[in-house]
Amino acid sequence: MGNLIKVLGKDLENCPHFFLDFENAQPTEAETAVWNQVNAVLEEAQTILAELQSYTGAGLEIREAIQNPNDLQLQEKAWNAVCPLVAKLKRFYEFSLRLENALRSLLEALTSPPYAPTQHLEREQALAKQFAEILHFTLSFDEFKMTNPAIQNDFSYYRRTLSRNRINNLQLDAESDVNNEMANRMSLFYAEATPMLKTLSNATTKFVSENKTLPIEDTTDCLSTMACVCRVMLETPEYRSRFTNTETLLFCMRVMVGVIILYDHVHPVGAFAKTSKIDVHHPAPQRRHHIQADPGPAAVSASRAVGWRGGLSGWGLEASLRTVSGKF
Repeated sequence: MGNLIKVLGKDLENCPHFFLDFENAQPTEAETAVWNQVNAVLEEAQTILAELQSYTGAGLEIREAIQNPNDLQLQEKAWNAVCPLVAKLKRFYEFSLRLENALRSLLEALTSPPYAPTQHLEREQALAKQFAEILHFTLSFDEFKMTNPAIQNDFSYYRRTLSRNRINNLQLDAESDVNNEMANRMSLFYAEATPMLKTLSNATTKFVSENKTLPIEDTTDCLSTMACVCRVMLETPEYRSRFTNTETLLFCMRVMVGVIILYDHVHPVGAFAKTSKIDVHHPAPQRRHHIQADPGPAAVSASRAVGWRGGLSGWGLEASLRTVSGKF
Protein backbone atom coordinates (compact mmCIF):
# COMPACT_ATOMS: atom_id res chain seq x y z
CA MET A 1 0.00 0.00 0.00
CA GLY A 2 2.96 2.31 0.59
CA ASN A 3 3.50 3.10 -3.08
CA LEU A 4 -0.14 3.96 -3.61
CA ILE A 5 -0.18 6.33 -0.66
CA LYS A 6 3.09 7.98 -1.66
CA VAL A 7 1.97 8.86 -5.17
CA LEU A 8 -0.72 11.11 -3.78
CA GLY A 9 1.26 13.77 -2.00
CA LYS A 10 4.76 15.05 -1.49
CA ASP A 11 4.66 15.16 2.30
CA LEU A 12 1.84 14.03 4.53
CA GLU A 13 2.48 17.05 6.73
CA ASN A 14 1.61 19.36 3.82
CA CYS A 15 -1.75 17.69 3.19
CA PRO A 16 -4.99 19.00 4.73
CA HIS A 17 -5.73 17.05 7.89
CA PHE A 18 -9.43 16.55 8.39
CA PHE A 19 -11.85 13.63 8.29
CA LEU A 20 -14.13 13.53 5.26
CA ASP A 21 -17.05 11.38 6.32
CA PHE A 22 -17.68 9.20 3.27
CA GLU A 23 -20.12 7.05 5.25
CA ASN A 24 -22.45 9.48 7.03
CA ALA A 25 -22.08 13.03 5.65
CA GLN A 26 -25.46 14.79 5.40
CA PRO A 27 -26.19 17.98 3.43
CA THR A 28 -26.40 21.31 5.19
CA GLU A 29 -29.06 23.81 4.18
CA ALA A 30 -26.59 25.53 1.84
CA GLU A 31 -25.81 22.22 0.10
CA THR A 32 -29.36 20.96 -0.24
CA ALA A 33 -30.24 22.29 -3.71
CA VAL A 34 -27.17 20.83 -5.42
CA TRP A 35 -27.27 17.69 -3.26
CA ASN A 36 -30.87 16.95 -4.30
CA GLN A 37 -30.03 17.41 -7.97
CA VAL A 38 -27.04 15.08 -7.81
CA ASN A 39 -28.79 12.58 -5.55
CA ALA A 40 -31.52 12.10 -8.17
CA VAL A 41 -28.79 10.88 -10.52
CA LEU A 42 -26.93 8.78 -7.96
CA GLU A 43 -30.14 7.02 -6.93
CA GLU A 44 -30.24 5.48 -10.40
CA ALA A 45 -26.55 4.55 -10.37
CA GLN A 46 -26.96 1.26 -8.50
CA THR A 47 -29.72 0.19 -10.90
CA ILE A 48 -27.44 0.96 -13.83
CA LEU A 49 -24.63 -1.08 -12.29
CA ALA A 50 -26.94 -4.00 -11.54
CA GLU A 51 -28.26 -4.04 -15.11
CA LEU A 52 -24.77 -3.82 -16.54
CA GLN A 53 -23.46 -6.56 -14.26
CA SER A 54 -26.28 -8.89 -15.34
CA TYR A 55 -25.89 -8.09 -19.05
CA THR A 56 -25.59 -11.45 -20.83
CA GLY A 57 -25.79 -10.41 -24.47
CA ALA A 58 -27.28 -12.12 -27.52
CA GLY A 59 -24.20 -14.03 -28.59
CA LEU A 60 -26.00 -17.29 -29.41
CA GLU A 61 -28.70 -15.65 -31.52
CA ILE A 62 -26.14 -13.53 -33.37
CA ARG A 63 -23.92 -16.52 -34.14
CA GLU A 64 -26.85 -18.50 -35.50
CA ALA A 65 -27.94 -15.58 -37.67
CA ILE A 66 -24.43 -15.05 -39.06
CA GLN A 67 -23.96 -18.76 -39.78
CA ASN A 68 -27.32 -18.94 -41.56
CA PRO A 69 -27.63 -15.66 -43.49
CA ASN A 70 -30.52 -16.90 -45.63
CA ASP A 71 -32.65 -18.06 -42.73
CA LEU A 72 -35.02 -15.13 -42.21
CA GLN A 73 -36.43 -16.64 -39.04
CA LEU A 74 -32.99 -16.69 -37.41
CA GLN A 75 -32.31 -13.15 -38.63
CA GLU A 76 -35.51 -11.95 -37.01
CA LYS A 77 -34.75 -13.89 -33.84
CA ALA A 78 -31.33 -12.26 -33.55
CA TRP A 79 -32.74 -8.81 -34.23
CA ASN A 80 -35.47 -9.23 -31.63
CA ALA A 81 -32.87 -10.39 -29.11
CA VAL A 82 -30.48 -7.51 -29.78
CA CYS A 83 -32.96 -4.62 -29.86
CA PRO A 84 -33.91 -4.62 -26.15
CA LEU A 85 -30.24 -4.96 -25.26
CA VAL A 86 -29.32 -1.97 -27.41
CA ALA A 87 -32.15 -0.02 -25.77
CA LYS A 88 -30.49 -0.84 -22.45
CA LEU A 89 -27.11 0.33 -23.79
CA LYS A 90 -28.79 3.54 -24.89
CA ARG A 91 -30.07 4.03 -21.35
CA PHE A 92 -26.54 3.58 -20.01
CA TYR A 93 -25.23 6.15 -22.48
CA GLU A 94 -27.96 8.64 -21.61
CA PHE A 95 -27.14 8.14 -17.93
CA SER A 96 -23.55 9.16 -18.67
CA LEU A 97 -24.90 12.50 -19.91
CA ARG A 98 -26.85 12.96 -16.67
CA LEU A 99 -23.74 12.05 -14.70
CA GLU A 100 -21.79 14.66 -16.65
CA ASN A 101 -24.30 17.35 -15.66
CA ALA A 102 -24.19 16.21 -12.04
CA LEU A 103 -20.41 16.46 -12.02
CA ARG A 104 -20.60 19.96 -13.42
CA SER A 105 -22.97 21.04 -10.64
CA LEU A 106 -20.60 19.63 -8.02
CA LEU A 107 -17.57 21.30 -9.57
CA GLU A 108 -19.39 24.63 -9.60
CA ALA A 109 -20.27 24.25 -5.93
CA LEU A 110 -16.84 23.02 -4.81
CA THR A 111 -14.79 25.65 -6.67
CA SER A 112 -16.91 28.77 -6.23
CA PRO A 113 -15.43 31.78 -4.39
CA PRO A 114 -14.76 32.91 -1.75
CA TYR A 115 -13.67 29.57 -0.26
CA ALA A 116 -10.50 27.65 -1.05
CA PRO A 117 -10.77 23.97 -2.10
CA THR A 118 -9.82 22.73 1.37
CA GLN A 119 -12.52 24.90 2.93
CA HIS A 120 -15.11 23.67 0.43
CA LEU A 121 -14.34 20.01 1.04
CA GLU A 122 -14.36 20.44 4.81
CA ARG A 123 -17.50 22.62 4.91
CA GLU A 124 -19.50 20.82 2.21
CA GLN A 125 -18.81 17.21 3.04
CA ALA A 126 -22.07 15.88 1.62
CA LEU A 127 -21.18 17.30 -1.81
CA ALA A 128 -17.62 16.00 -1.52
CA LYS A 129 -19.08 12.58 -0.71
CA GLN A 130 -21.27 12.74 -3.82
CA PHE A 131 -18.25 13.69 -5.91
CA ALA A 132 -16.46 10.64 -4.54
CA GLU A 133 -19.50 8.44 -5.21
CA ILE A 134 -19.54 9.54 -8.84
CA LEU A 135 -15.88 8.59 -9.20
CA HIS A 136 -16.48 5.24 -7.51
CA PHE A 137 -19.48 4.51 -9.75
CA THR A 138 -17.43 5.45 -12.78
CA LEU A 139 -14.67 2.93 -12.08
CA SER A 140 -17.24 0.25 -11.21
CA PHE A 141 -19.19 0.83 -14.43
CA ASP A 142 -16.05 0.74 -16.54
CA GLU A 143 -14.87 -2.43 -14.82
CA PHE A 144 -18.09 -4.26 -15.72
CA LYS A 145 -17.98 -2.90 -19.25
CA MET A 146 -14.35 -3.91 -19.80
CA THR A 147 -14.97 -7.49 -18.74
CA ASN A 148 -18.07 -8.00 -20.89
CA PRO A 149 -17.27 -8.32 -24.63
CA ALA A 150 -20.95 -9.00 -25.37
CA ILE A 151 -21.61 -5.26 -25.19
CA GLN A 152 -19.40 -4.45 -28.16
CA ASN A 153 -20.49 -7.57 -30.05
CA ASP A 154 -24.20 -6.82 -29.65
CA PHE A 155 -23.81 -3.20 -30.63
CA SER A 156 -21.63 -4.01 -33.64
CA TYR A 157 -24.24 -6.47 -34.90
CA TYR A 158 -26.97 -3.88 -34.39
CA ARG A 159 -25.07 -1.28 -36.41
CA ARG A 160 -24.26 -3.72 -39.20
CA THR A 161 -27.91 -4.69 -39.44
CA LEU A 162 -28.96 -1.05 -39.51
CA SER A 163 -26.53 -0.34 -42.36
CA ARG A 164 -27.54 -3.43 -44.32
CA ASN A 165 -31.23 -2.65 -44.10
CA ARG A 166 -30.69 1.01 -44.89
CA ILE A 167 -28.89 -0.01 -48.07
CA ASN A 168 -31.84 -2.30 -48.88
CA ASN A 169 -34.30 0.49 -48.05
CA LEU A 170 -35.85 -1.51 -45.24
CA GLN A 171 -37.29 0.20 -42.15
CA LEU A 172 -36.78 -1.73 -38.92
CA ASP A 173 -39.32 -1.54 -36.12
CA ALA A 174 -36.79 -0.55 -33.46
CA GLU A 175 -34.76 1.86 -35.56
CA SER A 176 -36.67 4.88 -34.28
CA ASP A 177 -35.51 4.07 -30.72
CA VAL A 178 -31.80 4.03 -31.58
CA ASN A 179 -31.46 5.69 -34.96
CA ASN A 180 -28.23 6.06 -36.89
CA GLU A 181 -27.31 9.39 -35.28
CA MET A 182 -27.78 8.03 -31.77
CA ALA A 183 -25.94 4.85 -32.76
CA ASN A 184 -22.95 6.93 -33.88
CA ARG A 185 -22.78 8.72 -30.53
CA MET A 186 -23.15 5.47 -28.63
CA SER A 187 -20.45 3.87 -30.78
CA LEU A 188 -17.95 6.55 -29.76
CA PHE A 189 -18.91 6.06 -26.12
CA TYR A 190 -18.57 2.28 -26.05
CA ALA A 191 -15.41 2.29 -28.15
CA GLU A 192 -13.57 3.69 -25.13
CA ALA A 193 -11.98 1.16 -22.78
CA THR A 194 -13.28 3.24 -19.85
CA PRO A 195 -16.22 5.21 -21.29
CA MET A 196 -17.55 6.70 -18.05
CA LEU A 197 -14.11 7.86 -17.00
CA LYS A 198 -13.60 9.42 -20.41
CA THR A 199 -16.94 11.19 -20.02
CA LEU A 200 -15.93 12.66 -16.64
CA SER A 201 -12.50 13.67 -17.94
CA ASN A 202 -14.04 15.48 -20.90
CA ALA A 203 -16.67 17.07 -18.67
CA THR A 204 -14.04 18.40 -16.27
CA THR A 205 -11.94 19.78 -19.11
CA LYS A 206 -15.05 21.40 -20.60
CA PHE A 207 -15.96 22.90 -17.23
CA VAL A 208 -12.56 24.57 -17.01
CA SER A 209 -12.62 25.86 -20.60
CA GLU A 210 -16.14 27.28 -20.32
CA ASN A 211 -15.53 29.04 -16.99
CA LYS A 212 -12.87 31.47 -18.14
CA THR A 213 -13.38 33.76 -15.14
CA LEU A 214 -12.63 30.88 -12.79
CA PRO A 215 -8.87 30.27 -12.40
CA ILE A 216 -7.95 26.78 -13.53
CA GLU A 217 -6.11 26.36 -10.24
CA ASP A 218 -9.44 26.41 -8.40
CA THR A 219 -10.44 23.21 -10.19
CA THR A 220 -7.07 21.47 -10.12
CA ASP A 221 -6.59 22.38 -6.45
CA CYS A 222 -9.99 20.87 -5.68
CA LEU A 223 -8.88 17.61 -7.31
CA SER A 224 -5.43 17.50 -5.72
CA THR A 225 -6.91 18.37 -2.33
CA MET A 226 -9.41 15.53 -2.62
CA ALA A 227 -6.53 13.16 -3.39
CA CYS A 228 -4.56 14.44 -0.40
CA VAL A 229 -7.53 14.15 1.95
CA CYS A 230 -8.11 10.55 0.88
CA ARG A 231 -4.42 9.86 1.40
CA VAL A 232 -4.45 11.34 4.89
CA MET A 233 -7.48 9.25 5.86
CA LEU A 234 -5.82 6.08 4.61
CA GLU A 235 -2.47 6.89 6.23
CA THR A 236 -3.75 8.11 9.61
CA PRO A 237 -4.82 5.34 12.03
CA GLU A 238 -7.13 7.71 13.90
CA TYR A 239 -9.09 8.46 10.72
CA ARG A 240 -9.03 4.89 9.42
CA SER A 241 -10.50 3.63 12.67
CA ARG A 242 -13.50 5.96 12.31
CA PHE A 243 -14.75 4.09 9.27
CA THR A 244 -17.21 1.39 10.30
CA ASN A 245 -16.99 -0.48 6.99
CA THR A 246 -13.70 -1.81 5.65
CA GLU A 247 -15.04 -1.33 2.12
CA THR A 248 -14.75 2.43 2.71
CA LEU A 249 -10.95 2.08 2.61
CA LEU A 250 -11.16 0.58 -0.87
CA PHE A 251 -13.64 3.33 -1.74
CA CYS A 252 -11.00 5.93 -0.78
CA MET A 253 -8.39 4.21 -2.90
CA ARG A 254 -10.60 4.02 -5.98
CA VAL A 255 -11.61 7.66 -5.58
CA MET A 256 -7.93 8.64 -5.58
CA VAL A 257 -7.42 6.81 -8.87
CA GLY A 258 -10.25 8.76 -10.48
CA VAL A 259 -9.09 12.07 -9.05
CA ILE A 260 -5.55 11.59 -10.39
CA ILE A 261 -6.85 11.01 -13.90
CA LEU A 262 -9.16 14.03 -13.81
CA TYR A 263 -6.26 16.13 -12.53
CA ASP A 264 -3.98 14.86 -15.29
CA HIS A 265 -6.52 15.75 -17.98
CA VAL A 266 -7.32 19.21 -16.64
CA HIS A 267 -3.95 20.50 -15.41
CA PRO A 268 -1.94 22.22 -18.19
CA VAL A 269 1.17 20.10 -17.51
CA GLY A 270 -0.58 17.04 -16.11
CA ALA A 271 0.04 15.03 -12.97
CA PHE A 272 3.61 14.07 -13.84
CA ALA A 273 5.37 17.42 -13.87
CA LYS A 274 7.71 18.26 -11.01
CA THR A 275 5.46 21.20 -10.16
CA SER A 276 2.39 18.97 -9.86
CA LYS A 277 0.67 18.89 -6.49
CA ILE A 278 0.31 15.13 -6.92
CA ASP A 279 3.75 13.56 -6.70
CA VAL A 280 4.00 10.33 -8.70
CA HIS A 281 7.77 9.99 -8.91
CA HIS A 282 9.12 8.83 -5.56
CA PRO A 283 8.64 5.35 -4.15
CA ALA A 284 8.05 4.64 -0.49
CA PRO A 285 8.67 1.52 1.61
CA GLN A 286 5.93 -1.09 1.37
CA ARG A 287 3.32 -0.78 4.12
CA ARG A 288 0.10 -2.76 4.06
CA HIS A 289 -3.04 -1.51 5.75
CA HIS A 290 -5.03 -4.72 5.44
CA ILE A 291 -7.00 -3.71 2.38
CA GLN A 292 -7.69 -7.11 0.87
CA ALA A 293 -10.35 -6.21 -1.68
CA ASP A 294 -9.52 -6.28 -5.37
CA PRO A 295 -9.53 -2.77 -6.90
CA GLY A 296 -10.54 -4.37 -10.18
CA PRO A 297 -9.34 -4.14 -13.78
CA ALA A 298 -10.93 -0.75 -14.32
CA ALA A 299 -8.73 0.75 -11.62
CA VAL A 300 -5.65 -0.75 -13.25
CA SER A 301 -6.81 0.42 -16.67
CA ALA A 302 -7.43 3.84 -15.18
CA SER A 303 -3.86 3.98 -13.96
CA ARG A 304 -2.73 3.22 -17.50
CA ALA A 305 -4.95 6.04 -18.71
CA VAL A 306 -2.94 8.46 -16.60
CA GLY A 307 0.08 7.34 -18.59
CA TRP A 308 -1.43 8.81 -21.76
CA ARG A 309 0.25 12.08 -20.83
CA GLY A 310 3.00 11.18 -18.43
CA GLY A 311 3.79 7.50 -18.31
CA LEU A 312 4.08 5.41 -15.19
CA SER A 313 7.36 4.40 -13.65
CA GLY A 314 8.03 0.77 -12.82
CA TRP A 315 6.90 1.15 -9.20
CA GLY A 316 4.00 3.52 -9.81
CA LEU A 317 0.23 3.51 -9.43
CA GLU A 318 -0.46 0.42 -11.51
CA ALA A 319 2.13 -1.58 -9.56
CA SER A 320 0.67 -0.26 -6.32
CA LEU A 321 -2.79 -1.44 -7.28
CA ARG A 322 -1.35 -4.86 -8.03
CA THR A 323 0.40 -4.89 -4.65
CA VAL A 324 -2.73 -3.92 -2.75
CA SER A 325 -4.96 -6.45 -4.48
CA GLY A 326 -2.45 -9.29 -4.33
CA LYS A 327 -4.26 -10.89 -7.25
CA PHE A 328 -2.62 -9.57 -10.42
